Amino acid sequence: MVETKTAADLKGLLPNTLIVEGNPHHLGNNGEITVYPTLESEISKILQLANQHGLKINVVSGGTKRGFGGEMESADILLSLANYKGIVEHTVGDMTLTVRAGTPFKELQDYLAKYKQRISLDPFWPEYATIGGIIAANDSGPKRLGYGSARDAVIGLRTVYPDGKVIRSGGKVVKNVAGYDMNKLFIGSMGTLGVISELTLKLRPLPKYESLILISFQETIMEEVKSFAVTLLDSMMEPVCLELLNPTLSKMLTGKENYTLAISLEDVESSVHYQEKYIQKVQPANSNFSLLKKQEAEDFWNRFYNIGPNGVNLVNQQQTEATLKIGVVNLDILTVLKESQLAADAFKLEIQGHGGLGHGLCQLHLKGTSEDVTAAIQHLREFVSTIGGYVVVKHLPFHLRQKVKAWGEKPAYFLLLEGIKRTIDPNQILNVNRYVGGI
Repeated sequence: MVETKTAADLKGLLPNTLIVEGNPHHLGNNGEITVYPTLESEISKILQLANQHGLKINVVSGGTKRGFGGEMESADILLSLANYKGIVEHTVGDMTLTVRAGTPFKELQDYLAKYKQRISLDPFWPEYATIGGIIAANDSGPKRLGYGSARDAVIGLRTVYPDGKVIRSGGKVVKNVAGYDMNKLFIGSMGTLGVISELTLKLRPLPKYESLILISFQETIMEEVKSFAVTLLDSMMEPVCLELLNPTLSKMLTGKENYTLAISLEDVESSVHYQEKYIQKVQPANSNFSLLKKQEAEDFWNRFYNIGPNGVNLVNQQQTEATLKIGVVNLDILTVLKESQLAADAFKLEIQGHGGLGHGLCQLHLKGTSEDVTAAIQHLREFVSTIGGYVVVKHLPFHLRQKVKAWGEKPAYFLLLEGIKRTIDPNQILNVNRYVGGI
């Protein structure tokens, strides 16, 4: 770990940078000292020093992903981008935005709303989650169906390599197609290949009108849900979200303990109303239709994006909390949510679950004893593998992450990932053991 002399050296190199000794967190991914750079040049110097002295670095911004991966409780240095924030350039006419990585997502959306624009992403905990962390984790929410993934929002990046060199990938215009798309190398790599310092994002206009339809099913008839989803997906309708909530989550958000389908519509008002009428016309006979207009829809999503544990809020020490990201073929979401209900009963857990019937990503929030939570994770991982899917543990206390592999077994392409990591970070200093296979 960092010796006093090394900490003093760092302070000498960065006299204007806030450096705090010791800042432990119950989720791990800590550092013996925490450094808060405000300039890209400071980030570069920190990485240069670490690379020269063989020091390990963990990276954090808002802290919402503190429990996501990482098998080392504390590195030598915790590099916090919490003070490295702000808008660098906003070209309103071109609908592009360049921003520093530590900027909270909600701050960006509030700023862009003044220009009737937005970033087409919908991450959880937007008040705390930073744009750099969202992109580094390739995070997205239920509106991925209409918005696309984090990869679709990024035009260009500035990234600081582990040796301190700054590289630029992509560009600052939407039509940027020259050469390899290097952005995709860093998006979703959990900060293991470099520290993203700046991002250029493409924007979209705010919708003229939006509403949210909630269809709750009085009986658990998965075939009926599936048939309705297929009808909707095969139609001319264009929902930005087709998210199925399990009964536990539905009761929390709507007061109804049924499987509930959340259908979000965004367009000009006439188009939204047309789609509302079509959906009401084709809804299953034994289902209930609720329509939430703009403000009611916003209130629903504000509550939705603040479910589940994160690395910022204090936790209930009496229970263990975990979050799983599950990827399957689109409509297999129905099978996963049904199995999760069985697992909740079998392992005496509370499980809040939801999944996108158009994109195949499901998220489960588990609460219970540590033994039951870990047993349920193993059970669900084995079940999902039988239908060709995967399970990633997005949140788990540090002592349990040492027992449960956050990313599951090494994939067939692991040697490729390992080779890239070895080439870019040969001294293995950056976010060690944070990504697939312990990279």
